[in-house]
Amino acid sequence: MLLGILVVLCFIPTADVTENKILVAQSPLLKVDNKTATLICNYTYNGTGKEFRASLHKGTDSAIEVCFISWNTSKSSSTSNKQFNCQGAHDKDKVIFNLWNMSASQTDIYFCKIEVMYPPPYVYNEKSNGTVIHVQETPIRTQEPLSAIPLWIMATVTGVLAFYSMLITAVFINYWQKSRRNMYHQSDYMNMTPRHPPYQKNKGYPSYAPTRDYTAYRSWQP
Repeated sequence: MLLGILVVLCFIPTADVTENKILVAQSPLLKVDNKTATLICNYTYNGTGKEFRASLHKGTDSAIEVCFISWNTSKSSSTSNKQFNCQGAHDKDKVIFNLWNMSASQTDIYFCKIEVMYPPPYVYNEKSNGTVIHVQETPIRTQEPLSAIPLWIMATVTGVLAFYSMLITAVFINYWQKSRRNMYHQSDYMNMTPRHPPYQKNKGYPSYAPTRDYTAYRSWQP
């Protein structure tokens, strides 16, 4: 009986512990300055799988699936979580996850998971050390009020307006003074020809003739 059991065990194929095993390697830290990150998941696989699925997970417990990509020998497709802007791409022995419009609140540790979906058996990699994606906060640029921006321009414009105001005032005063002088000169040269008294109009003298002073023709009396 014991001999029969040993014969049966000899015909059972031994499992190859190195077959259908997936190993994943990630960079430990990834700094993001412009809200865009590219995470590369390098992997090795020595099995015969034909359909694969690779996904990116967020958090120490990998609770949030950010996005995933599935592919086979002829096509591939990628899907992203609504809370993230992520797209996956497959290349030989690596999966590339591109993320954009990231915020500082998305700073966390991210893990790559690669699975063999077909043919059986189902295989996936052991959890890697992950990659810490550090999204730096973008400094907020405060815009100065429009009224406070061109201080030197406002001072220059104010000075120019004040100069022109003084110039116009001086021109007006000068013109006003010249006008008064002209008025005085015209009054000095008014027609000084004496007019006949009203009672002499009937004596036949022309209206334009001055009244003759007859006392100037009298002889001088001592």
